[in-house]
Amino acid sequence: MKNLSYYLKNFAYNALPKSFFHWKFQQIKNLEKTLDPSIINTRLNYYFKGNEMFEIPKKTPSIKHFKRTKGTGYYLDLKEFLHYFNAHVKFAYHFGDETHVNDHPTLFKARPIGGENGNSVLFKLNKYRHFRWVNDPYSFTEKKNILVWRGGAYKTLRRDFVRAYWNHPLCDVGQTNKPVEDAPWQKEYLSVMQQLQYKFIFCPEGNDVATNLKWVMSSNSLCMMPKPKLETWFMEGTLVAGVHYVEIADDFSDLDEKIRFYAAHTDEAQEIIKNAHAFVKQFQNKNLEDYLCFKVLERYANRSGQSHVLRFN
Repeated sequence: MKNLSYYLKNFAYNALPKSFFHWKFQQIKNLEKTLDPSIINTRLNYYFKGNEMFEIPKKTPSIKHFKRTKGTGYYLDLKEFLHYFNAHVKFAYHFGDETHVNDHPTLFKARPIGGENGNSVLFKLNKYRHFRWVNDPYSFTEKKNILVWRGGAYKTLRRDFVRAYWNHPLCDVGQTNKPVEDAPWQKEYLSVMQQLQYKFIFCPEGNDVATNLKWVMSSNSLCMMPKPKLETWFMEGTLVAGVHYVEIADDFSDLDEKIRFYAAHTDEAQEIIKNAHAFVKQFQNKNLEDYLCFKVLERYANRSGQSHVLRFN
């Protein structure tokens, strides 16, 4: 029902008249005057690497021909900002969880951290599912001294994890695969509010990044995970182990030790949680987030050599 409400609201938004988007554009330009250029450039340069001009494939559809295909959420998240550009402007984009790197700059939700990833331009896609925050009613010290995780275990990392720790005394973990599997590590769903009762929450990557990472880092629980290999608009590549989260070995061999340590050293745990909250805060200003989304598209249009890109001036 929440998904349906979100989609209806956003389809209605896209049906608003041109005059509304002209007003929104002016709001964006007014906001620009109040922002710190160094902060803006740091984030823009992270999402969109390189300064050179480039060409996009001729088959790339223009905004005039932009249609809903794969992923309604992805479509709506990009469509929201296309209203500020003329109908002939083109953006190469890829919807879905894939993290390959194209041979030309392309808007992606996620990309590999490091390596030759410059052609994957990060855009804030599938944000309804990923960019969720919580108001945690529990303090760290009153939570259970246990690590919790629920989710789909379809990839190797998650499968190995649940099979190794589904019955561990310091863990309450299990898969919620569909269709349901006849396995002891197939467990009941736990809501976010139920998971917030635990001191430690596991945030493993799946098809791409860990979906729960954002809300966990906004909570009063401690994020534990292997070092991220993929990144999104959340800039996972800038997270520092021991500062923003607790790093676990890829084979989970130190998980027991890390749980016991931070259960006993609550001051150290709460310092990491404090840093995680500070990291999250930079993504919680909707006006700033909208401005950055617009600027990524503007930079893409300009560096791809397109002319008369803006609909309003």
